[in-house]
Amino acid sequence: MSIARRYALLGIAGLFVLQFLWHGVLLPPDRAPAWLVAGAFALPMLPAAILALLRHPQAGFWGSVAALLYFCHGVMEAWTDPQARPLAWLEAGLSVWLIVCASWDGMKARFARKAKA
Repeated sequence: MSIARRYALLGIAGLFVLQFLWHGVLLPPDRAPAWLVAGAFALPMLPAAILALLRHPQAGFWGSVAALLYFCHGVMEAWTDPQARPLAWLEAGLSVWLIVCASWDGMKARFARKAKA
């Protein structure tokens, strides 16, 4: 397993755990049960987390797909909610981290092929 893939798996775990910490513990919602909101926000990363636990090679790809949603959510929250701004930027940063790490091996192989030609 490459170091980029390991970092991608850490990004998947980080985003998954962040949703429970953010919406369940640190800034729970006022009008809904915290466990329900935290579970709903963690749901997009659940398939990637399961694939990561199974050591499936597609875990990084599916985590990156979900990270696109989390990136949009993080930027939106950072601009609209001053109280959640640090957590929102953390979410956006982890999303970018995951996308770059999951794509790294493929980009490296592609550019190596171009350099040979």
